[in-house]
Amino acid sequence: MTTTLPAPVGAAQALVQPALRKAVAELHPSMRRIVGYHLGWTDELGHPASDGGGKALRPTLALLSARAVGADADVALPGALAVELVHNFSLVHDDVMDGDEERRHRPTVWKLYGVPAAILAGDAMLTLAVEVLGPAADPAAVRCLTDAVQELIVGQAEDIEFEECGAVDLAQCLEMAAGKTGALMRCATEIGAVLGGGTPEQVAALRAFGAHLGLAFQLVDDLLGIWGAPAVTGKPVLSDLRSRKKSVPVVAALNSQTREGAELALLYAEPEPSDEAQLREMARLVAESGALEWTRREARAQVLQAQGCLEHVGAPTEIDLSLRELAAFMTERDL
Repeated sequence: MTTTLPAPVGAAQALVQPALRKAVAELHPSMRRIVGYHLGWTDELGHPASDGGGKALRPTLALLSARAVGADADVALPGALAVELVHNFSLVHDDVMDGDEERRHRPTVWKLYGVPAAILAGDAMLTLAVEVLGPAADPAAVRCLTDAVQELIVGQAEDIEFEECGAVDLAQCLEMAAGKTGALMRCATEIGAVLGGGTPEQVAALRAFGAHLGLAFQLVDDLLGIWGAPAVTGKPVLSDLRSRKKSVPVVAALNSQTREGAELALLYAEPEPSDEAQLREMARLVAESGALEWTRREARAQVLQAQGCLEHVGAPTEIDLSLRELAAFMTERDL
């Protein structure tokens, strides 16, 4: 499993973090306090914390995409900030909807401050995301961001609907994953290329790169949601099975037409919460149905398609290698 952050991520963090703090400082104090906690800047008492929040993977993609089309990273900084804020807006709201009590080994925002405050903090970050692009922003960049937000919302809505749906088709599930996660990854690479002044061909290639990478990232995330260690995921073991989430490996198992898939369907239909033994049995059934290996193969296939898209960008060798390294880092967490 890859644990060391690639050099471009560290460089992006150094550029993005001060600008992100400056943007968040413009929020109302009540929202600024909650957002600062979510981003890992403060602890539960409001004291400075050393946790630094997320890895800034999406901002890194935006900055590298600008450099891939021959621009300086700075020109894509507003886009990098915007996608990071949208990402965190979605995390805060997702935790509310999923009832998750931990993120990054700390209480989630809703658990600490309450559901109304969490919803408002997410709304504040979403609004701020549009504001950081600036009044003179390229309309194509604004459209890229708003389109991604709409797809993210639809994907999340479908994710919730699937939990109550008796049968979910695997193609539907992949489409949901592409919207829930792939749309914002796609936005990160596209917005960087747009702000960097890339040609239509370069923008399209980087957009496709982000879309394939985003889907691969979600597939790996789904694997971690079942088999990932809490030290890696920041959530309890077997968390997706505990909440009866219809993630891609689960849906692949349910549609596998195997004995294990049929047994899993019966367990998933039970209304009572499952104990640890039952959850581990569900994980075994998913694996032995062939869904674990299928999801791994599909994630690798999506990474290969993403890498193929880079061949149409014409990026400097150093940046091309950095994008490939970042793609590997993002998708080899459990492969």
